[in-house]
Amino acid sequence: MMMRRIIGVVLCTALVACVDVMPQKDFNLEKMAGKWWIVGFATNAQWFVGHKANMKMGTATLTPTASGDLDLIYANLNADGSCWRMTHLAKKTDASGRFTFTSQRWNNENDMRVVAVQYDEFALIHTIKTKNGVSEVLNKLYSRTPEVSEALQQKFRQFSLDTGILSDNIAILPKNGECTEA
Repeated sequence: MMMRRIIGVVLCTALVACVDVMPQKDFNLEKMAGKWWIVGFATNAQWFVGHKANMKMGTATLTPTASGDLDLIYANLNADGSCWRMTHLAKKTDASGRFTFTSQRWNNENDMRVVAVQYDEFALIHTIKTKNGVSEVLNKLYSRTPEVSEALQQKFRQFSLDTGILSDNIAILPKNGECTEA
């Protein structure tokens, strides 16, 4: 059984290199601005297996810059009432809806694409994270509210499966309180 899992991870990792996920056509950076709830999380990263059960919804605040980049502020309310925060400046690329950034916290390179978006409802974000020559896929489902329809959850699950993520590594996150503004 363990050997099958290892082979599955290797095949999924190889599949990631073959799948070229493009950003949504006619992407509008200004309409992405504001607060989004992170309601879905899916990845082929090994660390996720041990952390999935404890993960809860958080928020992402997206702020376009004058130069067309994107300030990202992530926040999650911890069980003790404190807040975990992380920020990135995602630099625009030649492809509208595609951004790159380096995470100082995780020491990895990130290639982020806004794959599908209805600006007043949801956004499907696909990120390829690379560290030491090894790439992992991270898909996130953003929503303007903490509630998402079953149809949207299914769309997220199917997209994640199509990008090489095992079904066990796809999570619709439970609701959580919200961090106050810092």
